[in-house]
Amino acid sequence: MQRTLVELIAAKRDGQALPAGDVSRLIAAFSAGEMADYQMAAFLMAVFFQGMSDVETVALTEAMLHSGRVLDLSSVRGFKVDKHSTGGVGDKVSICLAPMVAACGARVPMVSGRGLGHTGGTLDKLEAIDGFSTVLSSAQFVKIVDEVGACLIGQTAEIAPADKRIYALRDVTATVESIPLIVASILSKKLAEGIDGLVLDVKVGRGAFMKDETRARALAEALVRVGTQAGKKVVAVLTDMSAPLGVEVGNANETREALEVLHDRGPSDLLECTLVLGAEMLTIAGLARTTTEARDMLQGVIADGRARDVMAKLVAAQGGDSRVVNEPDRLVLAPVTVDVTAERSGVVSEVDALEVGLASVAMGAGRTRADQAVDHQVGISVLKKPGAAVKAGEVLARLHVRDAAASTEAAARVAAAFSIGERVSTPRPLVIATIR
Repeated sequence: MQRTLVELIAAKRDGQALPAGDVSRLIAAFSAGEMADYQMAAFLMAVFFQGMSDVETVALTEAMLHSGRVLDLSSVRGFKVDKHSTGGVGDKVSICLAPMVAACGARVPMVSGRGLGHTGGTLDKLEAIDGFSTVLSSAQFVKIVDEVGACLIGQTAEIAPADKRIYALRDVTATVESIPLIVASILSKKLAEGIDGLVLDVKVGRGAFMKDETRARALAEALVRVGTQAGKKVVAVLTDMSAPLGVEVGNANETREALEVLHDRGPSDLLECTLVLGAEMLTIAGLARTTTEARDMLQGVIADGRARDVMAKLVAAQGGDSRVVNEPDRLVLAPVTVDVTAERSGVVSEVDALEVGLASVAMGAGRTRADQAVDHQVGISVLKKPGAAVKAGEVLARLHVRDAAASTEAAARVAAAFSIGERVSTPRPLVIATIR
Protein backbone atom coordinates (compact mmCIF):
# COMPACT_ATOMS: atom_id res chain seq x y z
CA MET A 1 0.00 0.00 0.00
CA GLN A 2 1.37 3.40 -1.00
CA ARG A 3 2.26 5.87 1.72
CA THR A 4 0.32 9.14 1.70
CA LEU A 5 2.01 12.44 0.85
CA VAL A 6 1.95 13.38 4.55
CA GLU A 7 3.69 10.10 5.42
CA LEU A 8 6.40 10.80 2.82
CA ILE A 9 6.95 14.28 4.27
CA ALA A 10 7.20 12.77 7.75
CA ALA A 11 9.64 10.09 6.55
CA LYS A 12 11.97 12.73 5.14
CA ARG A 13 11.56 14.84 8.27
CA ASP A 14 12.75 11.85 10.28
CA GLY A 15 15.80 11.36 8.07
CA GLN A 16 14.65 8.41 5.96
CA ALA A 17 15.86 7.98 2.38
CA LEU A 18 12.88 7.87 0.04
CA PRO A 19 12.71 5.40 -2.87
CA ALA A 20 13.07 7.06 -6.26
CA GLY A 21 9.44 6.26 -7.09
CA ASP A 22 8.20 8.13 -4.02
CA VAL A 23 10.26 11.22 -4.88
CA SER A 24 8.80 11.15 -8.40
CA ARG A 25 5.30 10.79 -6.95
CA LEU A 26 5.75 13.86 -4.76
CA ILE A 27 6.71 16.02 -7.75
CA ALA A 28 3.91 14.58 -9.89
CA ALA A 29 1.37 15.31 -7.14
CA PHE A 30 2.70 18.86 -6.74
CA SER A 31 2.56 19.47 -10.51
CA ALA A 32 -1.01 18.14 -10.66
CA GLY A 33 -2.22 20.33 -7.78
CA GLU A 34 -2.75 17.35 -5.47
CA MET A 35 -0.01 18.56 -3.11
CA ALA A 36 -0.46 22.01 -1.57
CA ASP A 37 2.27 24.64 -1.56
CA TYR A 38 2.50 24.46 2.24
CA GLN A 39 3.05 20.70 2.04
CA MET A 40 5.85 21.12 -0.52
CA ALA A 41 7.33 23.86 1.69
CA ALA A 42 7.36 21.37 4.60
CA PHE A 43 9.06 18.76 2.41
CA LEU A 44 11.69 21.28 1.26
CA MET A 45 12.49 22.22 4.85
CA ALA A 46 12.81 18.52 5.73
CA VAL A 47 15.29 18.11 2.84
CA PHE A 48 17.16 21.23 3.98
CA PHE A 49 17.81 19.66 7.39
CA GLN A 50 18.03 15.95 6.49
CA GLY A 51 19.62 16.09 3.02
CA MET A 52 19.13 13.61 0.19
CA SER A 53 21.07 10.63 -1.13
CA ASP A 54 22.34 10.68 -4.71
CA VAL A 55 19.54 8.26 -5.66
CA GLU A 56 16.95 10.66 -4.27
CA THR A 57 18.61 13.68 -5.92
CA VAL A 58 18.71 11.95 -9.32
CA ALA A 59 15.02 11.07 -8.92
CA LEU A 60 14.17 14.65 -7.95
CA THR A 61 16.16 16.01 -10.91
CA GLU A 62 14.49 13.69 -13.42
CA ALA A 63 11.01 14.29 -11.99
CA MET A 64 11.43 18.07 -12.33
CA LEU A 65 13.02 17.63 -15.75
CA HIS A 66 10.03 15.63 -17.01
CA SER A 67 7.46 17.96 -15.41
CA GLY A 68 7.70 19.90 -18.67
CA ARG A 69 9.12 19.58 -22.14
CA VAL A 70 12.58 18.23 -22.90
CA LEU A 71 13.84 19.96 -26.02
CA ASP A 72 14.52 17.57 -28.87
CA LEU A 73 17.87 18.44 -30.42
CA SER A 74 18.30 15.10 -32.16
CA SER A 75 18.08 16.86 -35.52
CA VAL A 76 21.01 19.11 -34.62
CA ARG A 77 24.35 17.84 -35.88
CA GLY A 78 27.25 17.56 -33.49
CA PHE A 79 27.85 17.29 -29.76
CA LYS A 80 25.58 19.55 -27.71
CA VAL A 81 27.35 21.09 -24.72
CA ASP A 82 26.44 23.90 -22.35
CA LYS A 83 28.06 25.80 -19.49
CA HIS A 84 26.38 26.95 -16.29
CA SER A 85 27.69 29.40 -13.71
CA THR A 86 26.38 29.52 -10.15
CA GLY A 87 26.59 33.31 -10.38
CA GLY A 88 29.12 36.03 -9.77
CA VAL A 89 29.82 39.74 -10.04
CA GLY A 90 31.06 40.77 -13.47
CA ASP A 91 30.56 37.24 -14.84
CA LYS A 92 29.82 37.83 -18.52
CA VAL A 93 31.63 34.67 -19.69
CA SER A 94 28.66 33.07 -21.48
CA ILE A 95 28.44 35.93 -23.99
CA CYS A 96 31.94 35.38 -25.37
CA LEU A 97 32.21 31.65 -24.55
CA ALA A 98 29.21 30.42 -26.58
CA PRO A 99 30.39 31.77 -29.98
CA MET A 100 33.99 30.69 -29.33
CA VAL A 101 33.01 27.09 -28.57
CA ALA A 102 30.52 27.02 -31.46
CA ALA A 103 33.21 28.31 -33.83
CA CYS A 104 35.31 25.29 -32.83
CA GLY A 105 32.59 22.88 -33.98
CA ALA A 106 30.45 22.17 -30.90
CA ARG A 107 26.76 23.07 -30.60
CA VAL A 108 25.90 25.31 -27.64
CA PRO A 109 22.20 25.39 -26.68
CA MET A 110 22.22 27.76 -23.70
CA VAL A 111 19.27 28.51 -21.42
CA SER A 112 20.41 31.41 -19.26
CA GLY A 113 19.03 33.41 -16.35
CA ARG A 114 18.40 36.93 -15.20
CA GLY A 115 20.12 38.76 -12.37
CA LEU A 116 19.62 37.19 -8.94
CA GLY A 117 20.45 39.09 -5.78
CA HIS A 118 23.83 40.80 -6.13
CA THR A 119 24.82 38.79 -9.23
CA GLY A 120 24.09 39.79 -12.81
CA GLY A 121 22.19 37.77 -15.41
CA THR A 122 23.24 36.89 -18.96
CA LEU A 123 19.78 37.67 -20.36
CA ASP A 124 19.76 41.21 -18.93
CA LYS A 125 23.21 41.83 -20.43
CA LEU A 126 22.26 40.53 -23.88
CA GLU A 127 19.07 42.60 -23.91
CA ALA A 128 21.26 45.71 -23.80
CA ILE A 129 21.75 44.97 -27.53
CA ASP A 130 19.08 46.79 -29.52
CA GLY A 131 16.39 44.32 -30.65
CA PHE A 132 17.99 41.21 -29.12
CA SER A 133 15.29 38.71 -28.09
CA THR A 134 15.83 36.04 -25.44
CA VAL A 135 12.24 34.78 -25.82
CA LEU A 136 12.06 32.31 -28.68
CA SER A 137 9.91 29.30 -29.51
CA SER A 138 11.41 25.83 -29.17
CA ALA A 139 11.46 25.50 -32.96
CA GLN A 140 13.36 28.78 -33.34
CA PHE A 141 15.83 27.73 -30.64
CA VAL A 142 16.58 24.40 -32.34
CA LYS A 143 16.90 26.06 -35.76
CA ILE A 144 19.41 28.68 -34.53
CA VAL A 145 21.50 26.11 -32.64
CA ASP A 146 21.68 24.00 -35.80
CA GLU A 147 22.38 26.80 -38.26
CA VAL A 148 24.50 29.20 -36.18
CA GLY A 149 25.99 26.80 -33.64
CA ALA A 150 24.73 28.55 -30.51
CA CYS A 151 21.62 30.24 -29.12
CA LEU A 152 21.02 31.96 -25.76
CA ILE A 153 17.47 32.12 -24.41
CA GLY A 154 15.63 32.27 -21.07
CA GLN A 155 13.75 29.52 -19.29
CA THR A 156 10.36 29.09 -20.93
CA ALA A 157 7.15 27.93 -19.27
CA GLU A 158 7.73 24.55 -20.96
CA ILE A 159 11.13 23.91 -19.36
CA ALA A 160 11.04 22.26 -15.91
CA PRO A 161 7.90 24.08 -14.66
CA ALA A 162 7.99 22.17 -11.35
CA ASP A 163 11.43 23.61 -10.69
CA LYS A 164 10.13 27.14 -11.29
CA ARG A 165 7.36 26.69 -8.70
CA ILE A 166 9.62 24.93 -6.22
CA TYR A 167 12.31 27.59 -6.56
CA ALA A 168 9.73 30.27 -5.74
CA LEU A 169 8.87 28.38 -2.54
CA ARG A 170 12.55 27.91 -1.65
CA ASP A 171 13.12 31.63 -2.08
CA VAL A 172 10.51 32.51 0.59
CA THR A 173 11.12 29.61 2.98
CA ALA A 174 14.90 30.04 3.50
CA THR A 175 15.74 26.72 1.82
CA VAL A 176 17.70 28.02 -1.18
CA GLU A 177 21.10 26.89 0.15
CA SER A 178 20.32 23.15 0.29
CA ILE A 179 22.85 21.35 -1.94
CA PRO A 180 20.50 18.57 -3.18
CA LEU A 181 17.86 21.17 -4.05
CA ILE A 182 20.42 23.35 -5.85
CA VAL A 183 21.70 20.33 -7.81
CA ALA A 184 18.21 19.25 -8.88
CA SER A 185 17.24 22.81 -9.83
CA ILE A 186 20.33 23.42 -11.98
CA LEU A 187 20.40 20.03 -13.66
CA SER A 188 16.66 19.77 -14.36
CA LYS A 189 16.81 22.99 -16.41
CA LYS A 190 20.08 22.13 -18.11
CA LEU A 191 19.12 18.56 -19.04
CA ALA A 192 15.84 19.90 -20.47
CA GLU A 193 17.95 21.57 -23.19
CA GLY A 194 18.66 18.17 -24.73
CA ILE A 195 22.42 18.48 -24.16
CA ASP A 196 25.05 15.73 -24.23
CA GLY A 197 27.49 17.41 -21.86
CA LEU A 198 27.74 20.19 -19.30
CA VAL A 199 30.55 22.24 -17.77
CA LEU A 200 29.75 23.91 -14.46
CA ASP A 201 31.47 27.03 -13.16
CA VAL A 202 31.01 26.89 -9.39
CA LYS A 203 31.96 30.27 -8.00
CA VAL A 204 33.45 30.58 -4.50
CA GLY A 205 34.22 33.70 -2.50
CA ARG A 206 32.65 36.94 -1.28
CA GLY A 207 30.82 37.64 -4.54
CA ALA A 208 29.46 34.09 -4.90
CA PHE A 209 26.44 32.43 -3.34
CA MET A 210 28.83 29.76 -2.03
CA LYS A 211 31.31 31.81 -0.01
CA ASP A 212 32.95 28.81 1.66
CA GLU A 213 35.27 26.58 -0.40
CA THR A 214 34.24 23.41 1.44
CA ARG A 215 30.55 23.88 0.58
CA ALA A 216 31.36 25.00 -2.97
CA ARG A 217 33.42 21.86 -3.49
CA ALA A 218 30.61 19.71 -2.05
CA LEU A 219 28.16 21.33 -4.48
CA ALA A 220 30.51 20.81 -7.44
CA GLU A 221 31.08 17.15 -6.56
CA ALA A 222 27.34 16.55 -6.16
CA LEU A 223 26.59 18.20 -9.52
CA VAL A 224 29.18 16.01 -11.27
CA ARG A 225 27.97 12.80 -9.56
CA VAL A 226 24.28 13.39 -10.17
CA GLY A 227 24.77 14.69 -13.73
CA THR A 228 26.91 11.67 -14.59
CA GLN A 229 24.34 9.31 -13.07
CA ALA A 230 21.75 11.02 -15.27
CA GLY A 231 23.79 9.89 -18.27
CA LYS A 232 25.61 13.11 -19.23
CA LYS A 233 29.27 14.07 -19.46
CA VAL A 234 29.79 16.60 -16.66
CA VAL A 235 32.79 18.59 -15.41
CA ALA A 236 32.82 21.23 -12.66
CA VAL A 237 35.41 23.97 -12.20
CA LEU A 238 35.71 25.92 -8.94
CA THR A 239 36.68 29.53 -9.73
CA ASP A 240 37.45 32.46 -7.47
CA MET A 241 34.82 35.17 -6.96
CA SER A 242 36.40 37.23 -4.20
CA ALA A 243 36.87 40.17 -6.61
CA PRO A 244 34.69 41.05 -9.63
CA LEU A 245 35.56 39.19 -12.83
CA GLY A 246 36.97 41.51 -15.48
CA VAL A 247 36.60 45.28 -15.23
CA GLU A 248 32.92 45.95 -15.95
CA VAL A 249 29.89 45.34 -13.71
CA GLY A 250 26.46 46.14 -15.11
CA ASN A 251 24.69 45.22 -18.34
CA ALA A 252 25.64 47.17 -21.48
CA ASN A 253 29.17 47.68 -20.19
CA GLU A 254 29.59 43.95 -19.43
CA THR A 255 28.31 43.00 -22.88
CA ARG A 256 30.81 45.44 -24.39
CA GLU A 257 33.60 43.78 -22.43
CA ALA A 258 32.54 40.28 -23.48
CA LEU A 259 32.57 41.37 -27.11
CA GLU A 260 36.04 42.84 -26.63
CA VAL A 261 37.23 39.32 -25.70
CA LEU A 262 36.27 38.24 -29.22
CA HIS A 263 38.63 40.94 -30.51
CA ASP A 264 41.41 39.70 -28.18
CA ARG A 265 41.14 42.92 -26.18
CA GLY A 266 39.45 41.63 -23.04
CA PRO A 267 40.90 41.68 -19.51
CA SER A 268 43.25 38.80 -18.72
CA ASP A 269 41.15 37.23 -15.92
CA LEU A 270 37.98 37.22 -18.04
CA LEU A 271 39.84 35.70 -21.00
CA GLU A 272 41.46 33.06 -18.77
CA CYS A 273 38.12 32.04 -17.20
CA THR A 274 36.59 31.78 -20.69
CA LEU A 275 39.48 29.66 -21.98
CA VAL A 276 39.40 27.33 -18.96
CA LEU A 277 35.68 26.63 -19.29
CA GLY A 278 35.75 26.48 -23.09
CA ALA A 279 38.63 24.01 -23.04
CA GLU A 280 36.62 21.67 -20.80
CA MET A 281 33.61 21.98 -23.14
CA LEU A 282 35.64 21.09 -26.23
CA THR A 283 37.35 18.20 -24.45
CA ILE A 284 34.13 16.52 -23.28
CA ALA A 285 32.70 17.13 -26.76
CA GLY A 286 35.58 15.08 -28.18
CA LEU A 287 36.79 17.96 -30.34
CA ALA A 288 40.15 18.18 -28.56
CA ARG A 289 42.27 15.48 -26.93
CA THR A 290 43.61 17.73 -24.19
CA THR A 291 42.67 21.05 -22.62
CA THR A 292 45.94 22.49 -23.98
CA GLU A 293 44.89 21.62 -27.53
CA ALA A 294 41.42 23.00 -26.81
CA ARG A 295 42.82 26.33 -25.58
CA ASP A 296 44.82 26.65 -28.79
CA MET A 297 41.63 26.07 -30.80
CA LEU A 298 39.75 28.74 -28.84
CA GLN A 299 42.53 31.28 -29.24
CA GLY A 300 42.64 30.42 -32.93
CA VAL A 301 38.97 31.29 -33.52
CA ILE A 302 39.53 34.64 -31.81
CA ALA A 303 42.61 35.35 -33.93
CA ASP A 304 41.04 34.48 -37.29
CA GLY A 305 37.68 36.12 -36.59
CA ARG A 306 35.51 33.00 -36.68
CA ALA A 307 34.22 33.57 -33.14
CA ARG A 308 33.13 37.10 -34.09
CA ASP A 309 31.41 35.76 -37.20
CA VAL A 310 29.41 33.27 -35.13
CA MET A 311 28.46 35.98 -32.63
CA ALA A 312 27.31 38.32 -35.40
CA LYS A 313 25.11 35.56 -36.86
CA LEU A 314 23.75 34.71 -33.39
CA VAL A 315 22.83 38.33 -32.63
CA ALA A 316 21.16 38.75 -36.04
CA ALA A 317 19.27 35.45 -35.70
CA GLN A 318 17.89 36.60 -32.33
CA GLY A 319 16.73 39.94 -33.74
CA GLY A 320 19.58 42.12 -32.53
CA ASP A 321 21.79 44.72 -34.19
CA SER A 322 24.78 42.61 -35.23
CA ARG A 323 26.92 45.70 -35.83
CA VAL A 324 27.69 45.75 -32.09
CA VAL A 325 29.93 42.69 -32.50
CA ASN A 326 32.52 44.65 -34.47
CA GLU A 327 31.60 47.97 -32.86
CA PRO A 328 31.00 47.30 -29.14
CA ASP A 329 30.88 51.05 -28.43
CA ARG A 330 27.43 51.06 -30.04
CA LEU A 331 26.21 49.81 -26.65
CA VAL A 332 25.34 53.09 -24.94
CA LEU A 333 26.33 53.74 -21.32
CA ALA A 334 24.70 56.17 -18.87
CA PRO A 335 25.84 59.72 -19.65
CA VAL A 336 27.24 60.80 -16.26
CA THR A 337 30.42 59.41 -14.69
CA VAL A 338 31.40 59.55 -11.03
CA ASP A 339 34.96 58.63 -10.03
CA VAL A 340 35.87 56.79 -6.83
CA THR A 341 39.44 57.72 -5.87
CA ALA A 342 42.06 56.30 -3.51
CA GLU A 343 42.39 58.08 -0.18
CA ARG A 344 45.97 56.84 0.28
CA SER A 345 48.85 55.41 -1.72
CA GLY A 346 49.67 51.71 -1.58
CA VAL A 347 48.64 48.43 -3.16
CA VAL A 348 45.06 47.23 -3.67
CA SER A 349 44.79 44.15 -1.47
CA GLU A 350 41.08 43.47 -1.94
CA VAL A 351 38.06 44.50 -4.00
CA ASP A 352 34.97 43.13 -2.25
CA ALA A 353 32.87 41.64 -5.06
CA LEU A 354 29.76 41.44 -2.89
CA GLU A 355 29.83 45.16 -2.09
CA VAL A 356 30.44 46.09 -5.73
CA GLY A 357 27.55 43.82 -6.79
CA LEU A 358 25.17 45.32 -4.22
CA ALA A 359 26.16 48.84 -5.27
CA SER A 360 25.41 47.92 -8.89
CA VAL A 361 21.96 46.66 -7.90
CA ALA A 362 21.29 49.83 -5.92
CA MET A 363 22.17 51.89 -9.03
CA GLY A 364 19.50 50.02 -11.02
CA ALA A 365 21.64 47.48 -12.89
CA GLY A 366 19.99 44.65 -10.93
CA ARG A 367 16.68 43.88 -9.24
CA THR A 368 15.33 43.94 -5.71
CA ARG A 369 12.01 42.44 -6.94
CA ALA A 370 11.41 39.81 -9.60
CA ASP A 371 9.05 42.10 -11.57
CA GLN A 372 11.50 45.02 -11.64
CA ALA A 373 13.09 46.32 -14.85
CA VAL A 374 16.84 46.89 -15.01
CA ASP A 375 18.64 49.93 -16.35
CA HIS A 376 20.96 48.51 -19.00
CA GLN A 377 23.09 51.65 -19.23
CA VAL A 378 24.23 52.12 -15.62
CA GLY A 379 27.25 50.23 -14.31
CA ILE A 380 30.62 50.24 -12.59
CA SER A 381 34.12 50.02 -14.08
CA VAL A 382 36.57 48.48 -11.59
CA LEU A 383 39.75 50.11 -12.84
CA LYS A 384 42.12 48.82 -10.16
CA LYS A 385 42.16 45.13 -9.31
CA PRO A 386 43.93 43.34 -6.41
CA GLY A 387 47.69 43.69 -6.73
CA ALA A 388 47.58 47.08 -8.48
CA ALA A 389 49.75 49.89 -7.09
CA VAL A 390 47.85 53.16 -6.60
CA LYS A 391 48.62 56.71 -5.57
CA ALA A 392 46.42 58.92 -3.39
CA GLY A 393 43.77 60.55 -5.58
CA GLU A 394 44.06 57.96 -8.37
CA VAL A 395 40.79 56.60 -9.80
CA LEU A 396 39.89 53.15 -8.39
CA ALA A 397 36.48 52.79 -10.03
CA ARG A 398 34.15 54.77 -12.29
CA LEU A 399 30.37 54.75 -11.95
CA HIS A 400 28.21 55.25 -15.05
CA VAL A 401 25.01 56.87 -13.77
CA ARG A 402 22.02 58.98 -14.79
CA ASP A 403 22.35 61.44 -11.91
CA ALA A 404 25.57 62.16 -9.99
CA ALA A 405 23.69 63.51 -6.94
CA ALA A 406 21.66 60.31 -6.62
CA SER A 407 24.76 58.11 -6.76
CA THR A 408 26.42 59.27 -3.52
CA GLU A 409 25.55 56.15 -1.52
CA ALA A 410 26.59 53.79 -4.33
CA ALA A 411 29.91 55.60 -4.72
CA ALA A 412 30.55 55.34 -0.97
CA ARG A 413 29.78 51.63 -1.09
CA VAL A 414 32.17 51.07 -3.99
CA ALA A 415 34.88 53.07 -2.18
CA ALA A 416 34.45 50.88 0.90
CA ALA A 417 34.90 47.75 -1.26
CA PHE A 418 38.56 48.64 -1.87
CA SER A 419 41.22 47.75 0.71
CA ILE A 420 44.65 49.32 0.22
CA GLY A 421 47.72 47.94 1.97
CA GLU A 422 51.44 48.50 2.04
CA ARG A 423 52.68 45.58 -0.03
CA VAL A 424 51.61 43.12 -2.72
CA SER A 425 49.95 40.02 -1.30
CA THR A 426 49.91 36.60 -2.97
CA PRO A 427 47.10 36.68 -5.55
CA ARG A 428 44.29 34.15 -5.27
CA PRO A 429 44.32 31.62 -8.10
CA LEU A 430 41.44 31.98 -10.55
CA VAL A 431 40.95 28.20 -10.83
CA ILE A 432 40.73 26.54 -7.45
CA ALA A 433 39.94 22.98 -8.54
CA THR A 434 38.58 20.94 -11.46
CA ILE A 435 36.25 18.01 -10.69
CA ARG A 436 35.65 15.36 -13.31
